[in-house]
Amino acid sequence: MVFAEFLERIVSPDLRAIAIHWDKARGGNAMPSWHQLRPTQIAAQLSIVWAFQYDRAGNRFTGRLAGERIAGGFGRSFRGLKLEDLHPPEILPAMQRGLERVVNEPALYRLQGVLFRQKERQGTGERIMLPLADGGVQGDGVLGASVVRFPFADPSYGPVELANEGAEWFALSLLTAAA
Repeated sequence: MVFAEFLERIVSPDLRAIAIHWDKARGGNAMPSWHQLRPTQIAAQLSIVWAFQYDRAGNRFTGRLAGERIAGGFGRSFRGLKLEDLHPPEILPAMQRGLERVVNEPALYRLQGVLFRQKERQGTGERIMLPLADGGVQGDGVLGASVVRFPFADPSYGPVELANEGAEWFALSLLTAAA
C-alpha cells in the first residue's frame, strides 16, 4: 500500500511513468536492481532521470547518470562525480542525509514546490527518489527524476543548490512485494 500512496501523490505524468516502471522492475523484491530497470521503458523520460551509486563501506554517493535536462541545469554530467563535487558544502550534509534515508530506511521520496535555488532565482517543479538494491533488500543506489521549471538556464550564474523543504517520505517495508 505504501507504493500506491506514493504513486497517488505524484502529479507529473513523466514522474508517474518512472515510478510505475520502478515498481514493475522490482518484481517480488522490495527494490529493483539497476540491471532490472529498462531504459527503453522510460525512454521519453530519460532526460529528467538521474542516479547515484552508494558505497556503503565508504558512505559515499557517486553519480551514475544524469539525463540531458538535469546535466544542463547543473552545467555538467553527474557520471563518476562524488556527491561533494556536485553540491556546495553548506547543503552537502542535507543531501547526504536524504540520499542515505532513501537507501538505508529504505524510503520513497517526493517533493513538489521549490526544487532548486541559484542565488535569488528558484526552480520549481516535482522530484522523486527511489531506492535501488542489487539483491533486492539492501539499498545501494538511488534513482531520481526531476521535472523542473527553471527561470534560468545559465550554470555560470552560480551554483545550483537543491531544496528539500516540504519533502514527503514513504517508508518502504522490506516485506512489501510488488502487487
